[in-house]
Amino acid sequence: MKSFKFLVIALYCAIASCTIDKTDYQAETGALVPQYYEFKEAVSFTSGTYKISIEALNGTFYKGYNELHLKIINTKTNQDVNTSEVTFLPIMSNTDGSKTSCPHLYNLPYDAANKYYTGYSVFTSESTTANSWKLYVSFTADNQQYAISGDIIVEKQSNKNLNMTAFTAKDNEQYVIALVAPQKPTVSENKLTAGIYKYNKPTTPAGTFPDPSQYSYSEVSDYTLKLDPRMPEPSMGNHSSPNNQDLTQQNDGLYHGVVNYTMTGNWTLNLIMMNQNGLILKGTVVPTDFTPGIEGVKSELYIDTLF
Repeated sequence: MKSFKFLVIALYCAIASCTIDKTDYQAETGALVPQYYEFKEAVSFTSGTYKISIEALNGTFYKGYNELHLKIINTKTNQDVNTSEVTFLPIMSNTDGSKTSCPHLYNLPYDAANKYYTGYSVFTSESTTANSWKLYVSFTADNQQYAISGDIIVEKQSNKNLNMTAFTAKDNEQYVIALVAPQKPTVSENKLTAGIYKYNKPTTPAGTFPDPSQYSYSEVSDYTLKLDPRMPEPSMGNHSSPNNQDLTQQNDGLYHGVVNYTMTGNWTLNLIMMNQNGLILKGTVVPTDFTPGIEGVKSELYIDTLF
């Protein structure tokens, strides 16, 4: 009997050791989930008599999806300017000299009610010593075109409910999926929002830098994100939850569905991305086995969350 007890204890320690090596779920569960609802100025640039002010939640650019409000202000009159042809282009430079962009809205529409231009940027990397971000903005005012650029800092996204993933799919296209909402889920059925974007491969040689045709992204249309949320940590057995709804595209261009979180903790959103013809471009079915003591199997395409 004693030898059996020792064997059980040894097996438990081995499982616990492997789990700690893979993922420290206990430490993650104790993390604070931040929430931001106020837009503040994150950066401003000046060109002649015009000031460009860009606002983001918490006045900070984060890795992942960022809703942006851009204002053009005449510094002589201190009045907001409703101009035309406002463009927005984020560029990341690497230490090897290469340059890339990220999903963004290039031509910004004007929100007359709120007196600012609306857009977004899905920054795919935080700023580091190896990667630096710069924004290129152009606009026309008083029949004159202005072009202005400036460096920005992109911070690490500490809220895992706003995580993102970038990948190459079976159609050999480059995609980005970014979670947009909710910032802080509850133990309930939560409305889940995500953006799906595809890099538009250039069809012509590069022109004068920064040539927007070389850094173009688009929102994909009429795709489906099949959703299977699981709790992957060993003590949870990779169990799922009922009443989840796959994500489909709505009029705002984003993808909306429902995720049912039955308790707080670490969850994995296992995904299967299908195009408008129903062809699977990325993702695999997750086994339905209950696996206590073993870290759960994840889809080929997934995003981890935590609340």
